[in-house]
Amino acid sequence: MIRSRFTNEVRLPLLAAAVLCLMIPGIALADNGAKEQERITASGHVLKDLVTASNGIPTALLNKADCVIVLPSVKKAGFIVGASYGRGVMTCRSGDNFRGPWSAPTMMQSSGGSFGLQAGGQSTDFVVLVMNDEGARALMKGKAKLGADASVAAGPVGRDAEASTNASMSAEMLSYSRAQGVFAGVSLSGTSLGPDNGANEDLYGKKVTAKEIIGGGVPTPDSAKELLSILTETSPKNLSK
Repeated sequence: MIRSRFTNEVRLPLLAAAVLCLMIPGIALADNGAKEQERITASGHVLKDLVTASNGIPTALLNKADCVIVLPSVKKAGFIVGASYGRGVMTCRSGDNFRGPWSAPTMMQSSGGSFGLQAGGQSTDFVVLVMNDEGARALMKGKAKLGADASVAAGPVGRDAEASTNASMSAEMLSYSRAQGVFAGVSLSGTSLGPDNGANEDLYGKKVTAKEIIGGGVPTPDSAKELLSILTETSPKNLSK
């Protein structure tokens, strides 16, 4: 009796520990998924502000974009100095020729680059318009270095503005920043952008490539509702095709 009771007393804590170990990966996955959902929601807020503002992203350029990338609330200390790093989302018009509806978001990560507009440790939002098929496919394959693997230029501002220079008219990507309420075109030359595969796995619960996400291989998360609705309302068709 004594030995049986002792054995049970030992087994129960071990069993509880084993169950906890099995639960930890699931808990971590849920936490990571929640963080990705928050990032998508924040990206929707940023894009809504910059698309609807009179001095925001030109509608005429958005109508010609294949994809839109949003990097919300990037800190200078983490993005510009040392091992600079940022995270955000990309959504593209679906279909082989980027003519269809806006896709579910693929999580993106950025590194490198140096920008003169940011000061101190303030938070900065970045938006990149991907203007042609080559730029979009380069980003979906893996990290592309802007200015080397894909051309990039500071985008013109103003909702009714058009591309006003040869650089912005011919660039594969047009980039913008917003800091402390000030919105401006800014060159992201030297920055590397590409899919965040780990974040995509956390978000969608399986390993999935950016190409599969853009192609409709996953259900659209609820957190992307604002992001996709503002794009669908403002730019339902790709007018460059």
